[in-house]
Amino acid sequence: MGFGTAVSTCFSKYATFSGRARRSEFWYWVLFLFIVLIITNILDSLLGTKITFSTVGGASSTTYYNNVGWITLVAELLLFLPGLAVQVRRLHDTGRSGWWWWLNIICCIGTLILFIMYLGDSTTDNKYGPSPKTANPYR
Repeated sequence: MGFGTAVSTCFSKYATFSGRARRSEFWYWVLFLFIVLIITNILDSLLGTKITFSTVGGASSTTYYNNVGWITLVAELLLFLPGLAVQVRRLHDTGRSGWWWWLNIICCIGTLILFIMYLGDSTTDNKYGPSPKTANPYR
């Protein structure tokens, strides 16, 4: 599966949490997300749409600059659901329940464990469906 096919598959399965996703589909989606977030961060910097927080206290005021802007925030909100769906389908492909995704709430360690799970190869046919490798080996 190529880059364009993987991204279009993720968008066509925008909120589909059933089924399986091969490694190529998942990692191309991660690459797409990385590229989009770089571009939106650059746009936020150029257009001056970074989100700022100001506090006024007595004789001085402090301004905090967040590293995210409005354009990036909108992109993240639009891409969150298909990203979550492809992560769950990737876990299904390795024979695991999508509930494993909740390891993300354990800072660093949970995300590292999930990263290792995402690297795993597809299992043969399992309760989440037939192996995508045998269904279409050239995809």
